[in-house]
Amino acid sequence: MALRSVNPTSPGRRGMTLPDFSDITKGKPEKSLVRPLKPRGGRNHQGKLTVRHQGGGHKKAYRLIDFKRDKFNVPAIVKAVEYDPNRNTRICLLQYKDGDKRYILAPLNVKVGDEIMSGPASEIKDGNALPLRNIPLGTIVHNVEMTPGKGGQLGRSAGTQIQVLAKEGKLCTLRLPSGEMRMVHMDCMATVGQLGNPDAKNISIGKAGRSRWMGIRPANRGVVMNAVDHPHGGGEGKSPIGGKPQTPWGKPAMGYKTRRGKNNLSDKYIVQRRKK
Repeated sequence: MALRSVNPTSPGRRGMTLPDFSDITKGKPEKSLVRPLKPRGGRNHQGKLTVRHQGGGHKKAYRLIDFKRDKFNVPAIVKAVEYDPNRNTRICLLQYKDGDKRYILAPLNVKVGDEIMSGPASEIKDGNALPLRNIPLGTIVHNVEMTPGKGGQLGRSAGTQIQVLAKEGKLCTLRLPSGEMRMVHMDCMATVGQLGNPDAKNISIGKAGRSRWMGIRPANRGVVMNAVDHPHGGGEGKSPIGGKPQTPWGKPAMGYKTRRGKNNLSDKYIVQRRKK
């Protein structure tokens, strides 16, 4: 996928970039794989606001993605590459030999008409999914499980690539895009290849309204608020924060460590943190 710029007919359009959608081969999604998606506006099931600066945005439908890739030893043909409004990577529509249809995250070099398969006996080819124990060292993968059978949790964003570095006992060491080195169980599934749409990170939003289309609301800095609204607020003219950076509710912010330490079961599998 490449990016295209637009004519600067207004200040918002100047510098704005858009995807050219040249990789998209089908417009409307597969009806059987679409579910309604109710906008939450950052509120939980009690109606309480738990995530600020969310709300509005364009109406979207959710596409059911097969993150588990658990249909083993059944070949599938890539029928289409589609746009998904819920993520920045593209999705592939697969049709299996038995007639079943599923969506997967679209790898970079997979085209319409390619044959894809999952299972321990699959060949090492872009789009094929295998357990980590069957994937050679040095291979680039994405959509990696953290718990066997749970479904892919690591490497699901556009252009992501994870490298298989080492295997020892029941664990496999991976290098994540952040630079973190992490151990994962050998029975966890991973999909071979880099994810598509790598130019997504280079898109320039261009104007505030485009953020609103995506459901992102404005975020005000604490230092421009009144003292009654934020610990950073108040003062005459521009004022420094004064003291330590805090959230609107007085909790430490900006570099404050929130990991639970020994109680965090996942931490013991991190070989090297992304922050050295």
